[in-house]
Amino acid sequence: MVNMVKWKQFGVFTLFGILLTILLSCSTPTSNSGSTETKEIEFWTIQLQPQFTNYFNQLIAEFEADNPSLSVRWIDVPWSAMESKIQSAILTKTLPDVFNLNSNFGYLLGEPNAWLNLDTILSDSVKDQYLPNLWQASTINGKSFGIPWYATTNITIYNSELFKQAGVDKPPTTYTELAEVARKIKDTTGKYAFFTSFLPESSLEVIESFGKMGVKLVDGEGKAAFNTPAGKGVFKYWVDLYRDGLLPKEVLTQGIQGSIDFYQDGETAMLFSGPELIGAVTENAPDVGEFSKPGFQITGKTGQTAIMLMNLVISQNTKLPDQALKFALFITNNENQLAFAREASVLPSINKALENSYFQILSSEASAQEQAKIISADQMLKGEVLLPLVKDFSQLKQSIYQNLQAAMLGEKTVEQAMADAASEWNQR
Repeated sequence: MVNMVKWKQFGVFTLFGILLTILLSCSTPTSNSGSTETKEIEFWTIQLQPQFTNYFNQLIAEFEADNPSLSVRWIDVPWSAMESKIQSAILTKTLPDVFNLNSNFGYLLGEPNAWLNLDTILSDSVKDQYLPNLWQASTINGKSFGIPWYATTNITIYNSELFKQAGVDKPPTTYTELAEVARKIKDTTGKYAFFTSFLPESSLEVIESFGKMGVKLVDGEGKAAFNTPAGKGVFKYWVDLYRDGLLPKEVLTQGIQGSIDFYQDGETAMLFSGPELIGAVTENAPDVGEFSKPGFQITGKTGQTAIMLMNLVISQNTKLPDQALKFALFITNNENQLAFAREASVLPSINKALENSYFQILSSEASAQEQAKIISADQMLKGEVLLPLVKDFSQLKQSIYQNLQAAMLGEKTVEQAMADAASEWNQR
């Protein structure tokens, strides 16, 4: 009898425990419920590790601290693999929530369902925080595909001592002036004014010169648009410089390193590169570095300066559009753009950051590299991405450079070289 009472009591307590558990489970959210679950944003960048690993880890930690329901999974992709990785992700609809896109890769977004049209979710007041020319460079067919992030722009580094010997007062700023200075320096010093590579895999200087001189490379249908009288003028410009002996013969066989070596050896008077190279020249060739000064980028009748721009794009298929946008705007806000610009020696795309004294004010004892930074920042106001957003851009560049080489060597006329380059591109 006692045993039966005990079992009845046990049954009552057991039933009470089950009911209590059910009640608690209904009233208390679990770790898997929507209110406490941490949602992950996947973020891709292009070749920022390991140099900036600590910087981004700290930045992401700050974002996560301010947004405890979110976490960020950062994946850095090598430059050489990014294009194919994005192509594959678009085809399989596995793009990350936020991804870093170089301006050259814009053609990858030809599929409108790949990216989120920011015009539908961003106000003009947000867009107006960014340089208008850079926001325009982040559009396709009038639709905003990305938020401008950071940019780079080349300057002219010149050897003031060689300029003095040649009787040249200041560095050229246009292609017309460049040809005149090239002649004067060669005639008076026996040196070359500059070195720019015509290897297809090398410098962008020559192909960007088309846009600076007012020549479109491709039309709205992706066909060659440079087979025109204006295009002939650009071809002839480079061919004449070479045939007149104003360019080293090595421009046909050496790449960017050749331009650096010639300048550091004192064989050329100018070097077209980023501001940071002044420091490298001073370290590697102190005698040349002592006389190295910065000047503005060479441009043409358009007055445009070429830039390379990085954007942040949001996938159309993201399950976290609001959170992804919040993270992209956090990365590109004034404070963080200014901090990264200092860290990486790049230029910000946001107005307020570019107006900071860091990019505007020089001390009386400013170094040549500090002066170069100011010049580079000033160029951003007229900077444009001069390369067309087309698939197989490297093939377009190869067709133009190889036919230019043939004309320089006298194997083709300028007209034939230009026509062949256009035909090769159109028939690819």
